[in-house]
Amino acid sequence: MSAEQTEQLLRGGIATAVGSWPGTDPREAAATVAGELGDLAHLVELPGRGTGSDMIGRTSALLVDMPFDVSTRGYRLTPRPGAVSRRARDLLRTDLDALEEAWEGTGSAGAGRTVKVQAAGPLTLAAQLELAGGHRVLTDSGAVHDLSESLAEGLARHAAEVAARLGAKVVVQLDEPSSTAVLEGSLPGTSLLDSVRAVPAPEALSILDSVITGVRHPVLVHTCADRPALEFLRGSAAAAIGFDLATIRTADLDDIGELLETGKQLALGLIAVQPPSTPVTWREIAEPAVRLVDRLGMGRRTLADRILITPACGLANAPLTWARRTLSLATETARAFTEDPESLTFD
Repeated sequence: MSAEQTEQLLRGGIATAVGSWPGTDPREAAATVAGELGDLAHLVELPGRGTGSDMIGRTSALLVDMPFDVSTRGYRLTPRPGAVSRRARDLLRTDLDALEEAWEGTGSAGAGRTVKVQAAGPLTLAAQLELAGGHRVLTDSGAVHDLSESLAEGLARHAAEVAARLGAKVVVQLDEPSSTAVLEGSLPGTSLLDSVRAVPAPEALSILDSVITGVRHPVLVHTCADRPALEFLRGSAAAAIGFDLATIRTADLDDIGELLETGKQLALGLIAVQPPSTPVTWREIAEPAVRLVDRLGMGRRTLADRILITPACGLANAPLTWARRTLSLATETARAFTEDPESLTFD
């Protein structure tokens, strides 16, 4: 896919959400997202349904020839598929059925809309999945390679199925909340004597890029880490980078400027995942992004051309009423950025 085609799908001035959603009703969630997010709806995750429906369980369901089960600490690769593998795949199928139904209900089938699918990125998946012996997959370079290949193939198949069933264009989001810990070597091992080494940035980048280039769709890498690894992510093959703007420090401004200068889009998490104590409007949501662009010395047109608006992170733990409100706030903010960004003022 050309850079121009990629920019048409992951373009600025639009609203989307990160992935997870409150509750357990896939039809209600799909109908809400398909109806509210006209430019970039997504296949929601519903972690409230339990094992197999959270980010790692959902992603494990996409792996090719790498079955898994639960362990005392999370998920573990196994020689044969178990009940958890089957449950995770069944839940994914249910969610896709619900989205297809909602897609048809909004008249979107075959209309050329764009939809986003999400999965844990290879660094986070290798950090959270265990090998048979209980060690993290990340501790075995051969297993990491196999896992990355399996993830890329599974995601490519998944994206192709979604595109075919919805008659839609597809972008892929890789969630990398553990990327900072992987690079720093701060992940705990199985005991105090069993540390998990820091993965050098070039090696980690090769792992991440092997999946980005393997899925054959535009990729947004998102991180909810308290300290997003912006310099590292700038070197990736991703078309867009997403993060919670509230985590950004003054020291990160140069990295954000360089992300934009390298041509990447930014998916800015501007809306808190929990409702504020007093009502907010789109103007309050928009202000940090406007001030960021001004501080970087970039034209306000950057807001329309290069910035996507999202909640700060997934909404699984948010009240349902607030989750719905975040979508409308994101849409209203994106509209303001595209209509007349130069006129935005804040006293």
